[in-house]
Amino acid sequence: MWLVVGLGNPGPTYAATRHNVGYLVNDELAKRMGASFRSHKSGRADVVEGRLAPPGQDAPKIVLARPRSFMNEIGGPVKALATFYKVPAERIIAVHDELDIDFGTLRVKLGGGDNGHNGLKSMRSALGTGDFYRVRAGIGRPPGRQNPADFVLSNYSSAERKELDLQIVEAADAIESLIENGLELTQSRFNR
Repeated sequence: MWLVVGLGNPGPTYAATRHNVGYLVNDELAKRMGASFRSHKSGRADVVEGRLAPPGQDAPKIVLARPRSFMNEIGGPVKALATFYKVPAERIIAVHDELDIDFGTLRVKLGGGDNGHNGLKSMRSALGTGDFYRVRAGIGRPPGRQNPADFVLSNYSSAERKELDLQIVEAADAIESLIENGLELTQSRFNR
């Protein structure tokens, strides 16, 4: 079983912000699974359980999660879900925004630091390790002297919105590839 965690902030205020790209990617995966998010019994996340394969084909079970906590407290719900579903850290995929990667660029990796990302920092603390997969959707650096915290919580520009759907689809494809083909093949295909 795999746990795919879309990092983001709950509520309509944050729905279209750069920080919520993880939620958007998990929405795409849920659509591919033909399922809708529902409240998990922990009350701290919405989940979809299923498989990313046509009916009758064998594929690993996947839980898509959208934690209901704010980014800097996301580790608690992730730990609760990992414990509930008995998913080890090496079967967790965090999907998140990345300031140090240009918009429209994607990177997949295993482990690493939090690079100032409060969601990753919270996950590392709660799980006791950073050895989980990351699908990093580039959002680029803020323009001029804009505070990075304000930038990640702002909406995508109109030019970015035109390309955002492609980035979301590509990130969802990378997650499918990671689960089906492993890290090395996925990195060779998606890390440019």
